[in-house]
Amino acid sequence: MNDPAVNMFLAGMVTAGFLAGGLFFARFWVRSRDGLFLAFTASFWLLALNQALVALVQEPEPNQSWFYLLRVAAFLLIAVAIVRKNAGDD
Repeated sequence: MNDPAVNMFLAGMVTAGFLAGGLFFARFWVRSRDGLFLAFTASFWLLALNQALVALVQEPEPNQSWFYLLRVAAFLLIAVAIVRKNAGDD
């Protein structure tokens, strides 16, 4: 089943889930001011932006796949935040 309406709906749900996850971590960041929570917030919002772009661009061509770099940035942000947290810099 490859219905475009269903695919768009599901992409919207995934985007909303990433945004909600970001708000969840933002709430913890407001309470604790821990940089790890801020990194998770930014990462989830980057993933939401990536998912929205994937859904809104009709057929990504090889020269339009640059927005997948948002995923790389999100995961690198999480990895750097975890390393900083374990190193005691935060």
